[in-house]
Amino acid sequence: MSPLIASDLDRTLIYSAAALALTGPDAEAPRLLCVEVYEHSPLSYLTEDAAALLDDLARRTPFVPATTRTPEQYRRVRLPGPPPRFAVCANGGHLLVDGESDPDWRARVRARLTECAPLQEVRARILRHADPAWLRKERVADDLFVYLVVDRAVLPETWVKELADWAGPRGWNVSLQGRKIYAVPRPLTKSAAVAEAADRAGADGFWAAGDSLLDADLLHAAERGWRPAHGELADSGWNPPHVRAVPERGVAAGEAILRAIGTALGHLPPPHD
Repeated sequence: MSPLIASDLDRTLIYSAAALALTGPDAEAPRLLCVEVYEHSPLSYLTEDAAALLDDLARRTPFVPATTRTPEQYRRVRLPGPPPRFAVCANGGHLLVDGESDPDWRARVRARLTECAPLQEVRARILRHADPAWLRKERVADDLFVYLVVDRAVLPETWVKELADWAGPRGWNVSLQGRKIYAVPRPLTKSAAVAEAADRAGADGFWAAGDSLLDADLLHAAERGWRPAHGELADSGWNPPHVRAVPERGVAAGEAILRAIGTALGHLPPPHD
C-alpha cells in the first residue's frame, strides 16, 4: 500500500501573484494555471507542469490537502485531479470527508483545546497590542484561532516574538507567513488530522510537504518530507534528516516538490545528473 501524500497549499503548492518569485526573463516564465478566484479576480496559481504532476499523483495515491485555510477558503481552490476524499482545514480543526466537515473529528478537537488558554484571552491580548499603523485586518477562523493581515514594512521587528513569548506558556503557537500573523492553539495540528485521514484511507503512513512553522509538526510526523527554499522553515534553518529541501523558490518550488514526490514513489524517472 502506498503512503498517503499530504501537502500544505499556500506557498507550498499554490502561489499568489506576489509569491510567484519569477526571477528569470519574462519570455522564459513558466505557463501558469489559476486554481483560485476570489471576489471575481484570479488569486492563486501553480505551473501547468505542476498541475499535470498533481493530477497524476492524485490518481495514483491518496492525496490530502492540509491547510490553515478555513473550509470556506479551501473550497475556493480547484486543484487539478480528482476531488480529494479527505482534506484538512483550519490547521487540523476540520477533517473534510468528501467535502463535508466530520462532526466526530470536530468534537475531538474541541475537547483537546480545553488544555490551552481561551481564544478570547489570546485575541484580547493581540488587539490591545496591535497598532492600526500596521494592522490591516483581524480575523477569527471558525472560533479556533486568530490571524492578522499586516503591513510588513511597518510591523516592528520584535512584535511577533513578543507575542510568541507571551502565548507559548499559554499553549499557543505564533507564526508569521507573508503578510499574515497566526496565533494557533498548540493541540490544533495538521499532523493529527492527516494521521486520522491516513488511518481511514488504509494508507501505509504518510509523506508531507510544507513551508511554514505551522507545517513543522506535520513534517516531523511524516516518514518523508519536502520543503521549499523559501518560507519560515527555510529562514530558520530547519533541516531534520528525513525532510528534503528543494533548491527552488516560489512557484517553481511547488513543481519541484511534486516532481520529487513522484520520483520517490516511483511514478517518475529520477532526474538526469
